Amino acid sequence: MLHSRRGISRVVFSRLLHVLHWITPPRFIMSCVSQTDAQALDGELFSTCGFSVDQLMELAGLSVATAVAREYPQAAFPRPLIVCGPGNNGGDGLVAARHLRLFGYAPLVVLPKRTSNELYHRLVMQCDVFGIPVVETLPEEWTTTYSLIVDAIFGFSFKGTARPPFDTILAALQTSGLPIASVDIPSGWDVEKGNIQGTGLDPEMLISLSTPKACSQFFKGKHHYLGGRFLPPALTHKFHINLPMYPAQDQVVKL
Repeated sequence: MLHSRRGISRVVFSRLLHVLHWITPPRFIMSCVSQTDAQALDGELFSTCGFSVDQLMELAGLSVATAVAREYPQAAFPRPLIVCGPGNNGGDGLVAARHLRLFGYAPLVVLPKRTSNELYHRLVMQCDVFGIPVVETLPEEWTTTYSLIVDAIFGFSFKGTARPPFDTILAALQTSGLPIASVDIPSGWDVEKGNIQGTGLDPEMLISLSTPKACSQFFKGKHHYLGGRFLPPALTHKFHINLPMYPAQDQVVKL
């Protein structure tokens, strides 16, 4: 009789496990894209989806500013130093500077290499209108004057090693002792393999845009956010991208 009860218990337990298997949601697995797919995805947003560069840049920069404000409140980090490169990543940084100014911060933009690109000319003009200084070199005593670094130097097109003046800028930022928030890719990192040369930044925060890139798997900082809430379902399906749900109307989600 005892053996029979034990047998029944095993049957019940087995059925219970079977039911739990179906009612327990599977563990979410975040997608990461390669450098090639990131570039192809970007191209399709412009070609087949009808987006413009400045339209996506505005959304990306707003996401960056929102994520930064979540983890580094204005009262404690009032003066962010935003270092921008000459590509689209730098454009995201210029947009983020404007939104941070609207959020009550007092940012300063370091733009070592200005371009003749009309879009960048307008983004710098917007910074001027909002009273945001834009300089070409790191200012004196910047490590004690500013409270946070926003790294918007290199994006997912970066390859090889940083060239002057960015090589010395990266070294200065890394040894500053200030928290660093990197936009999409920590500057100096290989887009797929991470900081393989050891000369890239070691950020405390990473804000991935549209979808995390492969190197984000090597990020060990405190805060990882996803922003750039503009991918249409057709592209997430085509590139096999699995993204988390954004809360309500939020432009960012913490990963």
